[in-house]
Amino acid sequence: MSQADVVDLSPQVGGPGAAPRRPARWRGRFLGSEIGMVFRRRRNQAILVVLGLIPVVIAIAVKITSRTGRGGGDGGAFFSSITDNGIFVGFSALLVVLPLFLPMAVSVVSGDAVSGEANLGTLRYLLALPVGRTRLLGVKYVAIVVWAFACALVVAVAGLLIGLVLFPRGDVTLLSGIVVSYPAAVWRLVLAVGYLTVMMAVIGAIGLFVSTLTEVPVAAMATTLALTITSQVLDAIPQLSAIHAWLPSHYWLRFADFMRDPLAFDQIRTGLLAAGAYIVIFAALAWARFSNKDVSS
Repeated sequence: MSQADVVDLSPQVGGPGAAPRRPARWRGRFLGSEIGMVFRRRRNQAILVVLGLIPVVIAIAVKITSRTGRGGGDGGAFFSSITDNGIFVGFSALLVVLPLFLPMAVSVVSGDAVSGEANLGTLRYLLALPVGRTRLLGVKYVAIVVWAFACALVVAVAGLLIGLVLFPRGDVTLLSGIVVSYPAAVWRLVLAVGYLTVMMAVIGAIGLFVSTLTEVPVAAMATTLALTITSQVLDAIPQLSAIHAWLPSHYWLRFADFMRDPLAFDQIRTGLLAAGAYIVIFAALAWARFSNKDVSS
């Protein structure tokens, strides 16, 4: 949050004679200002543009190869289904951005959450307001989760739209062979976006914790992304199968189950519970660190 945002917010704090609802309204303005700040940054806007272009590139590439007869290779069930129905562009794009682009986007914002304020010298101004460190962390984390949702949603919506333009639409044959209506398939895409938002919220919690450890935003961003990549590397080593279920990235690909019938709720539920546990742990670590941290900038 910029110093201008802090100055703009401070008059909203009521005095002794303020109406009882004034603090809640001020908290809402504080959260809105934080979310707005995230989406106003040119860096973050560029990230959204790149994420939105990825489905377009995938759709055009598949369209060209299908016309020339070169085929799609072994790109997986999602890619091979794109020419049958355009909705699979959205799922394929989510599959492409999941290993690196989505984690990087969330790492950039979460790693900058606290360390960025300290680096700019605005953190002490925020704490001078009647906010409280716990509430400040809560607002920061909510903004991170909103950002993670927006990133996944941009990919899905861009894929959905370009799929409607370039490929057939209508009833959708799921990966399990069951045919459902197009609106039902769109709802499954929405569920996949929600699921991936929870998965990325884990990275947000890790990044928020790392952000409380340093005043160098780039270091926090890089560390968060490095931890995420390390998790994926460990998850890819068969000899380490004993720890796979404990890795934060292990259940990411379960979003594909939303395009099967019946839904594998057991695996999806396990993934959500594991993500919830990681969020609680790292949010608690961030609170423990930040609540006792000396703020000089």
